[in-house]
Amino acid sequence: MIFNKEEVARVASLAKLRFADAEIDAFADGFNDIIEFVEHLQEVDTEDVKPTYHGNDLFNVFREDVAVRDNKMHAYLANAPTVHETFIQVPAIIESEAPSA
Repeated sequence: MIFNKEEVARVASLAKLRFADAEIDAFADGFNDIIEFVEHLQEVDTEDVKPTYHGNDLFNVFREDVAVRDNKMHAYLANAPTVHETFIQVPAIIESEAPSA
């Protein structure tokens, strides 16, 4: 199939798009290049070729998600600058006074 200027203009009109004549010519040439490329690909024998889902041979590098009972709370709290009971204490960021209007 070869796209000509009239077909590209008709599709553009259906899509409610406006293009200059030079742009329509460029689209027609681009569409024809794409169609030619796809036709070239259809000529290739792919009978015994397995499908490729990704260009790289990737594998899952994540570890298994396993719940572990951990009793290192005090070791974790030792890294905090201030602690209250079993919580990390942080500075207050809320103003105590209402802003004036």
